[in-house]
Amino acid sequence: MALSFCGSDNSTNSYSVNAGVLNNGCFVDALNLVPHVFLLFITFPILFIGWGSQSSKVQIHHNTWLHFPGHNMRWILTFSLLFVHVCEFAEGIVSNKGMQTNHLHLFIPAFMGFIAATTSVVYYHNIETSNFPKLLLVLFIYWVLAFITKSIKLWKFAEYHVGPQHLRFCITALLVLLYGLLMAVEINVIRVRKYVFFANPQKVKPPEDLQDLGVRFLQPFVNLLSKATYWWMNPLIIGAHKRPIELKKIGKLPIAMRALTNYLRLKDAYEDQRTAEDPNRAPSIWRSMYRAFGRPILLSSTLRYLADLLSFAGPLCISGIVKYLNKTTPPNNIKGEIYLGVYFMSTTELLQNTSVLAVLLFLALVLQRTFLQASYYVTIETGINLRGALLAMIYNKILRLSTSNMSMGEMTLGQINNLVAIETNQLMWFLFLCPNLWAMPVQIVMGVILLYYLLGCSALVGASVIVLLAPVQYRIATKLADTQKSTLEHSTDRLKKTTEILKGIKLLKLYAWENIFCDSVEDTRGKELKSLKTFAFYTSMSIFMNAAIPIAAVLATFVVRHFFAETGPNPSEAFAALALFHILVTPLFLLSTVVRFAVKALVSVQKLSEFLQSDEIGDDSWRNGDTSVSMEAGKKHLGVTKAINRKQPMRYQMDNYDQPTRRQMRPTETEDVAVKVSNGFFTWGSNLSTLSDINICIPTGQLTMIVGQVGCGKSSLLLAMLGEMQTLGGSVYWSKLPDNETVHEGNISWSETEESGEDIRSKNRYSVAYATQKSWLLNATVEENITFGSPFNKQRYKTVIDACSLQPDIDLLPFGDQTEIGERGINLSGGQRQRICVARALYQNTNIVFLDDPFSALDIHLSDHLMQEGILKFLQDDKRTVVLVTHKLQYLIHADWIIAMKDGSVLREGTLKDIQTHDIELYDHWKTLMNRQDHGLEKDVQQDSQTTLERKTLRRAFYSREAKNQIDDEDEEEEEEEEDDDNMSTTTNRRSKIPWRVCWCYMSSGGFFMAFLMVSSKLLKHSVIVAIDYWLAIWTSAKTNQSVGAGPDMFNGSSLADGIGGNSTLGTPQAEDDSYYLRVFIILCAAGITLCLITSLTVEFLGLSAATNLHHNLLNKIIHAPIRFFDITPLGQILNRFSADTNIIDQHIPPTLESLTRSTLLCLSAIGVISSITPAFLIALVPLAVAFYFIQKYFRVASKDLQDLDDSTQLPLLCHFSETAEGLTTIRAFRHEARFKQRMLELTDTNNTAYLFLSAANRWLEVRTDYLGAVIVLTAAGAAIWSLRYGLHSGGLVGLGLTYALTVTNYLNWVVRNLADLEVQMAAVKKVNSFLGTESENYEGSMDASQVPENWPQNGEIKIQELCVRYDPMLKPVLKHVNMFIEPGQKVGICGRTGSGKSSLSLAFFNMVDIFEGKIVIDGIDICKLPLQTLRSRLSIILQDPVLFSGSIRFNLDPERTCTDDRLWEALEIAQLKNMVKALPGGLDAVVTEGGENFSVGQRQLFCLARAFVRKSSILIMDEATASIDMATENILQKVVMTAFADRTVVTIAHRVHTILTADLVIVMKRGNILEYDKPETLLEQEDGMFASFVRADM
Repeated sequence: MALSFCGSDNSTNSYSVNAGVLNNGCFVDALNLVPHVFLLFITFPILFIGWGSQSSKVQIHHNTWLHFPGHNMRWILTFSLLFVHVCEFAEGIVSNKGMQTNHLHLFIPAFMGFIAATTSVVYYHNIETSNFPKLLLVLFIYWVLAFITKSIKLWKFAEYHVGPQHLRFCITALLVLLYGLLMAVEINVIRVRKYVFFANPQKVKPPEDLQDLGVRFLQPFVNLLSKATYWWMNPLIIGAHKRPIELKKIGKLPIAMRALTNYLRLKDAYEDQRTAEDPNRAPSIWRSMYRAFGRPILLSSTLRYLADLLSFAGPLCISGIVKYLNKTTPPNNIKGEIYLGVYFMSTTELLQNTSVLAVLLFLALVLQRTFLQASYYVTIETGINLRGALLAMIYNKILRLSTSNMSMGEMTLGQINNLVAIETNQLMWFLFLCPNLWAMPVQIVMGVILLYYLLGCSALVGASVIVLLAPVQYRIATKLADTQKSTLEHSTDRLKKTTEILKGIKLLKLYAWENIFCDSVEDTRGKELKSLKTFAFYTSMSIFMNAAIPIAAVLATFVVRHFFAETGPNPSEAFAALALFHILVTPLFLLSTVVRFAVKALVSVQKLSEFLQSDEIGDDSWRNGDTSVSMEAGKKHLGVTKAINRKQPMRYQMDNYDQPTRRQMRPTETEDVAVKVSNGFFTWGSNLSTLSDINICIPTGQLTMIVGQVGCGKSSLLLAMLGEMQTLGGSVYWSKLPDNETVHEGNISWSETEESGEDIRSKNRYSVAYATQKSWLLNATVEENITFGSPFNKQRYKTVIDACSLQPDIDLLPFGDQTEIGERGINLSGGQRQRICVARALYQNTNIVFLDDPFSALDIHLSDHLMQEGILKFLQDDKRTVVLVTHKLQYLIHADWIIAMKDGSVLREGTLKDIQTHDIELYDHWKTLMNRQDHGLEKDVQQDSQTTLERKTLRRAFYSREAKNQIDDEDEEEEEEEEDDDNMSTTTNRRSKIPWRVCWCYMSSGGFFMAFLMVSSKLLKHSVIVAIDYWLAIWTSAKTNQSVGAGPDMFNGSSLADGIGGNSTLGTPQAEDDSYYLRVFIILCAAGITLCLITSLTVEFLGLSAATNLHHNLLNKIIHAPIRFFDITPLGQILNRFSADTNIIDQHIPPTLESLTRSTLLCLSAIGVISSITPAFLIALVPLAVAFYFIQKYFRVASKDLQDLDDSTQLPLLCHFSETAEGLTTIRAFRHEARFKQRMLELTDTNNTAYLFLSAANRWLEVRTDYLGAVIVLTAAGAAIWSLRYGLHSGGLVGLGLTYALTVTNYLNWVVRNLADLEVQMAAVKKVNSFLGTESENYEGSMDASQVPENWPQNGEIKIQELCVRYDPMLKPVLKHVNMFIEPGQKVGICGRTGSGKSSLSLAFFNMVDIFEGKIVIDGIDICKLPLQTLRSRLSIILQDPVLFSGSIRFNLDPERTCTDDRLWEALEIAQLKNMVKALPGGLDAVVTEGGENFSVGQRQLFCLARAFVRKSSILIMDEATASIDMATENILQKVVMTAFADRTVVTIAHRVHTILTADLVIVMKRGNILEYDKPETLLEQEDGMFASFVRADM
């Protein structure tokens, strides 16, 4: 065939121009080529030159990025233009087929137009990124030319009466319109940027965010194409392979997404609802959310609607392709008409071409997916913005909550944490799912209409099956939520018990009780597993419904169809219907979830609005200048975030926050009153005043002390001065120290609710350094806790630390003062915490210091030191005003001013001299108290030991840090080692490998039978589902083949019945066939549904049995681990295995596993089906598989990193909230609200950045896998059409293949996402597994328990020979060659410095440590040979730190339930507790709270003594057991022990030497050796002996 541009038909001379040049159609088409060629000629050189120069700079940095006006509009128009060009090209080619010879002019201009349009957008993009608008003129000229040439063509068409009924006319009209619009866009750029024809072009800077190079989240700044495909994510995701993504890499948030910006938007919307007429009306959160974030939601919904409408293109195209595949091509020029010497066709004709339909299907899929992902992204971004705004709102509110609210329990910490952790996330999730709420009903209605159009009434039956089962799904969803609640309750319970066991593990092992406690945990775990079973059942039901509904719907439809229409459907309808059913199931399944979330969101909003309306403190500085600045900035330009001052991009003006001013030393003291309270009546919320008739002055620069009994309102007085209490009457004046102004009063009503209280106070009070009684630490380093935001001054810092004697404690910490302390850091003891809080107050540079009982947790030496060095020297030298609340009356002599309180009012006020002269009674009372304090010294000695004890426990915790770190950092070390290697490939490899070993371990712990059942039932189910569809294909195509005789018109009939009615001879055999097909179909469907049920159950129950076994083994391993394991493994780490990791194994892995196997098998079966029908498809599969492999490989690594980042940034945020709520009074006293807000905003932004990146990465993946899916559909359709040309198969099977190809697009991304999730979740299994490898203690021993005499040890004779002990084979021995002999009934005392090996000796008796040489023989039996259970149950020990478990007193004394009540009462009597326990409700069954918190430390210690007495063993070991008991009680105890245990052997390890002066034998130890060994009397005579010096020091 000759190729000529104008064609060479015999009838016409294509090149004649007799009728005028423009009347030759071919010439007009040639004219259309001119602009395209012009553009290509001009732009190519520019692009090449541009790219050439760019390559030197590699990549223009994105700080030059900006968008010209009309950016998005231009991209959308260009894409439409490309689409129309494709249509024009297709129309040209199809028309050309209808001609006798090739007319190239029908499609060449379209092709060139396509290339030119593509070039135009590339060119534009390059100009835009380099910000050089002058070159846009070229494009302008191109649009004008193209517009003119196309208009000529349209005008000619109209002249020749070609109208809208012809496709080419419509296409040309559209092109004219598009070129016109593009021209308008170009003119607009000229108008705005003024880059030509104007004297002064406008200078434009790129957006602020990009100039501040910290922003790495480029979604808002890139062009539309990159936005839609997330192209800008490529470097990040591919780079993750080489090195993990860190916080630095994801940078800061763009300004428009920061929490502050969104907070101002939401707050404006919230506050605007408060009208002047009704100031107290509660604003609605819903309305403010809508006003602040309504627009993006609308945009997202629009995109969602577009996507949903496009999703129906799939089934329709399939039906078209199957329908027209078997049709012969229409004979020439039936409908076509010839004008201008060429053939014009109608629209419908083009749509009957299968190749065109295949391309359309591909485009529709690509578009649908792009829109869908865009919609998701917009909602997620809005959700994140909303969460940031809500968090900021909640935080601001927390900072203003009235203290009474917190203390009266109206707002507990738990509630606040829930608001932050749960409610805001609920709302965020609701936003994510919210477009579904209105998109789904539309989708369902559309689907049902289409089904009706395809299959008539029988389709409605199928649809009604789906709709009727929706409520069942909703029921299941609500049930799931309920079960989850009960599971949560049980697991919290289990965690509490586990925590108790781990905290008291030493005691449990020493008493051989670990199994009893282990059983109680197993018991709770049993309950938890029961509700998990229910959970698993409902989950599997839900999965089953989702899988079985489409089968059931198809079955119902075709059965009904068979009985009513008496025919099966034809393939084109059947498979379109199948695809539609698949589309319909998703919205219905999701609908139940969405409705559930909507209900939750309503509840959350309710809680939030209650919280936002709770009482605030009335401190007027809030209404003052604090927040007004930022509010003004936001108000003036509503929503225009550019207005916020950019000079300090991070700080903005969140508050004009500056450090408390340095105080100037005043030459003359004009004002001698720092704070004055007159006629004060203050209350904590109720109208009864807590403090009444307060008239006091706090003198400036002096030390004021407030004294009084417990509960007389001393602390309340401080808080009242700080403005934390509600004022019923009177006023508080703060003098303005630096500029000695007079106090100016402002009448401000105290709060909206209390009209009565007039609060008159000076407008400004300075920051007050305030140390509360209950110490409050931040989660930060020690240094940050002390400096607390003030600039660091080394000299000052050192002085403060010395004054609080913190240096020894700091030296013990692993990283000195850079160690993290607080909730998540290292646990400090009470005294250490309190000293840090005092140090914070001292360090701050404020005029006034309030100390609330700083000595309560300190012993006498520390108190004295703090008083002398810290308060008298450091604070007084600096002439700071100090107010000190204290119980230690011996310090009154130092006070310049004393305020004595009683029952909420001031009893006396004045100097000590005044009180001595005027109130002799009070003075005498004080004197007697002081004497008692000085002489008794009971408390002080006790607490002296307490400090050393605290330091000792700290040392204990850290002496083995190194070994612990080895265990702790295994994972990290592996990575580090591998990253040290130069060749990156090793790391890359490791990071992208799927952890098969761990998966295998998980499967095997689930049981081999279950695993086998799961795999086999899964495979069966998928093969049955394929069989169902295959059978449908055979059935329908058999129909078609039989009815071919009915003639071509049957395709135009609405139902096949007419066609068959006209041909009665085929009637009977067909009916029989039909019923045979139908029977098999029904059987297959039934089998499929049953298998769905079986598989969904097996997966869940496999997961359940795995969870059961893993937890059981973990618990047993850990409880039987040697004590050393607990010394080196942090408690938090062990607890994490039991909480977070167990939770993941219980609830998250099974559904992920299910989803993964399902989607993988679906994809594989689909690909199998397609390639069996059209083997040609396999060729295309290879490149697709490679692409898919790389996509999933890169994504999994990046996703894991981003998920870790999200998790690790969430914790600090939640902690920041809870610690703010705890330390409210301190923060407000220090006036540090602004700094904390700033910190909160930073934390929120960091977390949001991580989350945004995570969701953007998910979109990145989904867009890519969706496009891959679309390509699969295209290749499948192409292969089918191509192979049909060679007559390889019937139509029904093509329909089958295409329907399957469509499902692939839905499931490909799930394969990858589930793989990534599973990988993250398998880490939990890995961690649990690493603990399963720990060695257990050797419980068996070499003797049998039956060989040990019943009453052993009856005498209590102990022989120790050459004993060497170490904690671990890797460590040095702690006892070296110790020898001693203890006769039965002897009382032995052991003493020595801390760390001399006393406690290790006591542990050796119980075989708790590694005895590697020598032996201990008790009553003739070597203890190393005994079974541990027997050995430990026959000895008694009392430990130094008292451990009580929650339960009853009876349970604490005798968990084995072996003793009678009399025996228990007797033990309590010995321990001096009988009367106290009798007084408790329930006596022996009285409740003990967790850790015994409801008893004092002394009482707890006594209970531990009683516990040892209950066990009547002949050997008792007391390990510093009397450390926390006062002297009097201790003396009684010593006597009791001597009498009650007269006939037993007692080994006392003493820290106070005088307790063992009465012993029969004293052993002094030093560094693991015995130094002195004799009777106490003898040892005392050696003047220079160790023991003698101990006794002297102790007296």
